[in-house]
Amino acid sequence: MKPLLILGTTWPEPQATAAGGHMQQLINFFVQQEYQITFASTTSESDLSMDFESLGIQKQHVLLNHDSFDTFLLELKPQIVLFDRFLMEEQFGWRVAEFAPEALRILDTEDLHSLRKTRETAFKKDKRWTPQYWQQADSTKREIASIYRSDLSLIISSFEMELLQNTLKIDSDLLLHLPFLLDGITRSESDALPTFEKRADFLCIGNGKHSPNVDAIVWLKKEIWPLIKKALPETKLNIYGAYLPEYVNQMNDPKQGFLVHGWAANKEEIFKNSRINLAPLRFGAGIKGKLIDAMQAGTPSITTAVGAEGMHGALDWSGSITENAAQFAHAAIALYEDEISWATAQKNGIAIVNQLHNKKIGYDALRKKLAFLAQHLKAHRAQNFIGALVQHQTMASTKYMSKWIAAKNKKD
Repeated sequence: MKPLLILGTTWPEPQATAAGGHMQQLINFFVQQEYQITFASTTSESDLSMDFESLGIQKQHVLLNHDSFDTFLLELKPQIVLFDRFLMEEQFGWRVAEFAPEALRILDTEDLHSLRKTRETAFKKDKRWTPQYWQQADSTKREIASIYRSDLSLIISSFEMELLQNTLKIDSDLLLHLPFLLDGITRSESDALPTFEKRADFLCIGNGKHSPNVDAIVWLKKEIWPLIKKALPETKLNIYGAYLPEYVNQMNDPKQGFLVHGWAANKEEIFKNSRINLAPLRFGAGIKGKLIDAMQAGTPSITTAVGAEGMHGALDWSGSITENAAQFAHAAIALYEDEISWATAQKNGIAIVNQLHNKKIGYDALRKKLAFLAQHLKAHRAQNFIGALVQHQTMASTKYMSKWIAAKNKKD
């Protein structure tokens, strides 16, 4: 068995977050490849955390700025260390490089944190986001340094691949485009999906800890839903999501058909029973779990350019892509009433899942990349001069700050 250590920002919640679902997909790949997996995190588990025991995965609670992690590494002797987002690489990367130097270091970005953060900042300041705006941010410099220090970074969005390669000229050898890893939708499965006539109402779903989701719900409440409700007075909008803030829960308004339900325990059925999925995302990054969930359930989506970004390549979108409230509402109303257009949008979604998010394609790409790096790791690192440079400079400061904190904690 090949030992693999995953350092998680949190314990994955596949039923609550897209990031948790993608991490589960990665774990399934490594289980299939017969790795001996240990998942470690500094945080506490929740009721929605992934069931590791059923997969034979070891769990380990680790401490920040503590020498016990070094001993843990020496005993585990991992062949691969997977960092769940760049913050974990910042905290533990220097320790892995020092105490498990032969281990392949992989960064799973999930989405580019810096892209999401700078888009949100630009939106709130009413500024236009540009690649140059992103490039100048401190968060971008930190995240890109983490990518260079890693042997391989997994990038979930095709847009983010292009941004890294075209804007920053990052060597493609350091990156692997790895979107959602899904089973294909067969003809019999698509034929068994609920029909247009058997579905009703609108759906919006998103984790309340994710600010783009909360902003989308607020925008729906204030501007978009009143326009839809006026045209379709008998319809309802069902809002679902774990960890929704209290002020969102208080938006619940049965008279207006704006229903806030909280966490969805039966998410698949909710999607299958809804006619249209609404995702008015005005900022964000990565690719959106709620939109891929909708496609798998045969439910067309109305979203924005940010929402659909990096998800569908040259294929037609599963619904409509719009930018302002009036256009968004108009597209939602039109698709809700047009069975022929709705059926076309459903077929488009199935094609996107089968062609662009097929786990067989993703598994093959990841397996080949890992095999190549295992054989050529020394040469691969020798070619990554910028990675060696930032490893020497930035991690030296992180290392000695961490050692100072550890020494201070011992003294205290």
